[in-house]
Amino acid sequence: MPTTLTPAQLARDLAVRDLTDPAAGPHAIQLVVDRAVDALAGVSAVRRWPGDRVVTVADNYDNLGYAPADVTRDARYTRYLDADRMLRSHSSALIPAALRALAANPAGDVLLVCPGVVYRRDSIDRLHSGTPHQLDLWRITRRPMGRADLEEQVGALLGTLLPGRRWRLDDRRHPYTVDGAQLDVEHDGAWVEVAECGLAAPAVLARAGLGDGWSGLALGLGLDRMLMLLKGIPDIRLLRSAESAVAAQLLDLEPYRPVSLLPPVRRDLSIAVAADDLAEDLGDRVRDALGPDADVVESVEILRATPCADLPSQALARLGAGRDQKNLLVRLVLRPMGSTLSDAEANVLRDRVHAALHRGGVHQWAAERPRRVGP
Repeated sequence: MPTTLTPAQLARDLAVRDLTDPAAGPHAIQLVVDRAVDALAGVSAVRRWPGDRVVTVADNYDNLGYAPADVTRDARYTRYLDADRMLRSHSSALIPAALRALAANPAGDVLLVCPGVVYRRDSIDRLHSGTPHQLDLWRITRRPMGRADLEEQVGALLGTLLPGRRWRLDDRRHPYTVDGAQLDVEHDGAWVEVAECGLAAPAVLARAGLGDGWSGLALGLGLDRMLMLLKGIPDIRLLRSAESAVAAQLLDLEPYRPVSLLPPVRRDLSIAVAADDLAEDLGDRVRDALGPDADVVESVEILRATPCADLPSQALARLGAGRDQKNLLVRLVLRPMGSTLSDAEANVLRDRVHAALHRGGVHQWAAERPRRVGP
């Protein structure tokens, strides 16, 4: 039985607004969805399938071709409700049900449109969120589809969303595609990932009842990243901002006009964690520990990692760490979106983050001397 969400955790996650849902109010992300659909709908009938946030484990993993032992099924990556249900970890989890509906009511050439908020483990910085928005666009047809069709679809999509930008397809393996690729666009002299794509795996279609004679193209787009590129938004937290000067700009696709940001408050933490902990693990713990206050955190950056076995005994004692752990120097950057943060308030948040991350027996509090915890 996997580790499951508590009722309080589930209620918190389900309360997160889905910015792709018009019923929750207008948002520029919905305009990105509409533009993407318009770019690809010229030759296909459009079937929208937003689906539920709670999906079966089978649709999130098994029916998309994930192996039973795939690491992504671990509770560190997946928010399980029970052994059979979970919060969707990608918008592709909506595709199997959309394919089954197509098999029950077939059409010759269809564009399946599956948008929504998803739940995932991720680091905390200006580009990443634990509840991002994605859009799956699968073109399913009775004629054979190949790499040339995929590149034509990608070109049409980016020609509408980011006209004039250079793009590339970098080979990637996905369980639900054949000839899979990562789609990157050039931005400020660097390549930025915006989507994953490929030919729809025949086994995925067959599981849904679409056997011989059916083919397709699969594409999953990161909507938050795309909107940030379209408007020039520097921080993913701004997409959910309630500040009137920001929120008013999130109703269209015009370039973002910077609103004066408050100065950042930085705190460096020396902590002991498990040897296999990553930035994504730290991000999840901070979000869980701070709850609604997590929006104050701009980034949690690992500056240095050192095996505890390499530390002198004095450092181990100061951390209360074991030699099987590792020591991280972490920079915590606090920057509220709309209010100032006093040093005292910053220290309280710093201590809450420290308590959530540190796995040693001695805590270094901001306003106290080191104190041993536990027996």
